Amino acid sequence: MPYRSPVEDYKFILDDIVPMGPVRETARFAEAQEDVMTAVLGEAGRLCDEVMAPLQRVGDLNPAKLENGVVRTPPGFGEAYQAIAEGGWVGIAAQQENGGMGLPMVAASALNEMMSGASISLHLLPLLSQGQIEALEHHASDQIKATYLEKLVSGQWSGTMNLTEPQAGSDVGALRTKAEPQGDGTYKISGQKIYITWGDSDFLENVCHLVLARLPDGVPGPKGISLFMVPKFIPTEAGEPGERNSLRVVSLEHKLGIHGSPTCVMEFDGATGWLVGEEHNGMACMFTMMNNARLGVGMQGIGVAEAAYQHALAYAMDRTQGKTPLPEGKGTIIDHADVRRMLTSMKADIFAARCIGMACAQAIDMGTATGDAAWKARAALLTPIAKAFGSEVGIDVAEQGVQIHGGMGFVEETGAAQFSRDVRITSIYEGTNGIQAMDLVARKMMDGGEAAQAIFEEIEQAAEAAKERFPDLAKQVWHASETLSDATDWLVAQGNMQDRFAGAVPYLMAFARVLGAHFHLKAALSGDETRAKIARFYIERLLPQHLSYVAHAKAGAEGIYTLSAEELAA
Repeated sequence: MPYRSPVEDYKFILDDIVPMGPVRETARFAEAQEDVMTAVLGEAGRLCDEVMAPLQRVGDLNPAKLENGVVRTPPGFGEAYQAIAEGGWVGIAAQQENGGMGLPMVAASALNEMMSGASISLHLLPLLSQGQIEALEHHASDQIKATYLEKLVSGQWSGTMNLTEPQAGSDVGALRTKAEPQGDGTYKISGQKIYITWGDSDFLENVCHLVLARLPDGVPGPKGISLFMVPKFIPTEAGEPGERNSLRVVSLEHKLGIHGSPTCVMEFDGATGWLVGEEHNGMACMFTMMNNARLGVGMQGIGVAEAAYQHALAYAMDRTQGKTPLPEGKGTIIDHADVRRMLTSMKADIFAARCIGMACAQAIDMGTATGDAAWKARAALLTPIAKAFGSEVGIDVAEQGVQIHGGMGFVEETGAAQFSRDVRITSIYEGTNGIQAMDLVARKMMDGGEAAQAIFEEIEQAAEAAKERFPDLAKQVWHASETLSDATDWLVAQGNMQDRFAGAVPYLMAFARVLGAHFHLKAALSGDETRAKIARFYIERLLPQHLSYVAHAKAGAEGIYTLSAEELAA
């Protein structure tokens, strides 16, 4: 499937919409100057287009398999991963003292989108390692850092996270995996984990599992959980893979999509592990990795959306069907109003989601570089929005791509359906989008909505500044921000959390719609006529959805529970 990385769109966004200036002005990211970012985006784009994209279809048609205890990966995946590792892309945001590039999350997030657009199944491997690297940088002992970080950053070893068990999905605190101290600084880890992405492969030197388990004195629930490093091969004193650990892949999950990625059921049978962070503080340590992955998953959704859009656009430009009403049109289905509506919606939503992802990454970088509490609060607020909206856009765009293909979209040979199957998981893993929304309206509103209101103030100031050139569009954006601001005040006033949770997803979607309009309005001001046209489409046709979302969000929980469980089953 031909794929072209959106390098130019990222250059535009980082120049005019979510500017890199404040990030590169910090001492932490002073090296991320414009020439460096241009080179990084260009090289990453070439890798994605030329090395990874040709494997998108290969991974689907030749899924990972478990043969005699060995995970067999699709043809070409090993060689492509080697190119990723040799380019230093696994460690793009890792600290330089550990062998990483030390670039900001903005760069890593752009890379993650382009890689997932090229081949999401393969991209999951470096994405999980990125998250583990960050978790170890923040929480691991010096000994663990010395043993693992350089190998993870170089891509010689890979990282996973092991949370889920058959009876403990979103309720991680219900896990049963046990950790028994051995008196020598090591622990014996026993239990079964499911849905372990890239839990093993046939081309990596070592696979390093971060495993949540409970010590004998760990209290029930999430507060009694600890985190452990459990490698496939126990490192020798020289730091090389040594004795095989007591863990194995029991089976591979048979998934709807991402077939090239081995999703493993892992069995730990008294495997040797080392504590990461403090005892009984495993969830806090793991959340560092999960928050990294949540933004990464949002960018994955956008990446697949971009690929699905390109695929659908190419088909619409070529497919002749029925009479086309435009006298100077292409003579293909792209001339039909409904197809044009879908394609424009796809393009507009991708840009909105991409800007939200970059705004979240920028806030993470600024919080990291400055320690400013306001930037950290903004990053925390935007993370669930970036994850949920990015993945929802991915699902919607991929589904519309199937629709544009018509009957051929339902035929696997065209490849349109693969995007829809592959991206579907992004709204589920790393916390379902419902959980993201609940986090947004609960934990992220513990400040009384202060971080959210700061964003609304910026949106309204920008709308005021845009009135002279685009008075009608600026007015709509300003009023939408006011509506969302009022909804936020209503939300934080609700003492009953069920009233918040019942409308959490609509509220998150309303927030994303308004943010998207804000970024489109900024794009319209750039002087690019095409971007102004897309902005008008988004603000006039998609932004109004925020009104129905807000109405749903403010309806509370009463209507949700009007029907009993028995009545729903009737």
